Amino acid sequence: MSQAIAAIDFPDLCMSFADLGLSDELLKAVTDAGYSEPTPIQASAIPSVLMMRDLIGIAQTGTGKTAAFVLPMIDILAHGRSRARMPRSLILEPTRELAAQVAENFEKYGAGHKLSMALLIGGVSMGDQIKALEKGVDVLIATPGRLMDLFSRGNILLTGCSMLVIDEADRMLDMGFIPDIEEICTKLPKQRQTLLFSATMPPPIKKLADKFLDNPKTIEVARPASTNVNIKQWLVPVSGTAFKKRSALRQLLRQDDVTTAIIFCNRKTTVRELNKSLKKHGFRSGEIHGDMEQPQRLAELDLFKKGDINILVASDVAARGLDIKGVSHVFNFDAPWHPDDYVHRIGRTGRGGATGVAYTLMTADDAENIDNIEKLTGQKIDRLTIEDAPEPAEEARPARRERHGRGGERSAPRREERTDGRGEERGDRGGRRDRRDAGNLPDAARAERTHQDRAGSSDRRPRRDSYDDGPDVGWNGPIPEFLSVSLNVDDPVDD
Repeated sequence: MSQAIAAIDFPDLCMSFADLGLSDELLKAVTDAGYSEPTPIQASAIPSVLMMRDLIGIAQTGTGKTAAFVLPMIDILAHGRSRARMPRSLILEPTRELAAQVAENFEKYGAGHKLSMALLIGGVSMGDQIKALEKGVDVLIATPGRLMDLFSRGNILLTGCSMLVIDEADRMLDMGFIPDIEEICTKLPKQRQTLLFSATMPPPIKKLADKFLDNPKTIEVARPASTNVNIKQWLVPVSGTAFKKRSALRQLLRQDDVTTAIIFCNRKTTVRELNKSLKKHGFRSGEIHGDMEQPQRLAELDLFKKGDINILVASDVAARGLDIKGVSHVFNFDAPWHPDDYVHRIGRTGRGGATGVAYTLMTADDAENIDNIEKLTGQKIDRLTIEDAPEPAEEARPARRERHGRGGERSAPRREERTDGRGEERGDRGGRRDRRDAGNLPDAARAERTHQDRAGSSDRRPRRDSYDDGPDVGWNGPIPEFLSVSLNVDDPVDD
């Protein structure tokens, strides 16, 4: 294959969907979905895909890149018939949630084309997936692990696949899927159309494109690793104590016009503790992290989407892929360890042309991480001192604090600071030490600590991976209508 990569193409922003060469049936589906004008990545990519060119699309999250390949694929696949165990097209996604969201797009826009589809992901019965493949599918959407598993079992043949999409290539790289993708590419016909999409273009992805794409057209709608211009970013310096960080966060939540917000933490334990603290102070918050079972995560997301809660405290399990409309604010309670994660975190707001606000709480220990973020994005983030906007005098207090408020607001910082100062490592022995230490506190503070220890006892659970959130291997995305089978959390995880 050619090693050449075509020059970057910048889209014409004056186009409409009717100008892109899509069929009338597809245009109607797009209009019915409420869209009239394509995004820049869609305006540039769709005509090239329809002309059967290989394509590299470099676009940040929230730019509409999924529709950029789903729409033309529907029209291309409208002609032809599927055969048993031989999918006509293959879309590779790094996670289950992203695969499900792509499937939803096919279901929404392809309703009038009667295309068959299969979703190969972990956590779903393999038997049902094999049955779908036996019937023949036009579109196969898969995570690399499950695809390789079924291929090795002889349940799928890739020799009839004329179209390949590698989505979120940079995430594939982060998760160690590049060797699997290279092997999958060797199983496909050499004469095929290949589309590769990525938020960034690091050298390993460039090497992959050079090897498996034939003279591709490259489309870049934003500089790699840049942040959305519609997102106003702030750095908020705070002291290093956990209580000070929580206090600053509460102040920002109260003083800003926060309708819906996602708050990111680096550790699962921090997610749990912060959510508990926010609820205690009267906020409608929930949590999502990698230790939660799939039904729990789906339930929390559903509450957030319905508005029953308006704050979602999350680990990086939710940083990519979640397409939740109307998120007004993103808060980085912890500055991310990796600068790429910053771009993806704040990309949960300011989507679809809307404006958003992103705050990052910064301690002295975060200086190097912040410096790396600013180097990656090529921009200096404005600083905001918490004194610039004083906290409102009236604060919401839950009924429990009113009943047990002898210690007042003054005792709370002592409890919270001590808990988080060593709570990551204390275990059972540390818990006994905390109870001993409470004997040295003033009566009011001791009463407050006794109450909070009692209240938190029912919440305790085994803590695994306390120090690192680790990779996301669970389901935390929407379930498309066609996926009528139940999730089986005992299945081996492959993505």
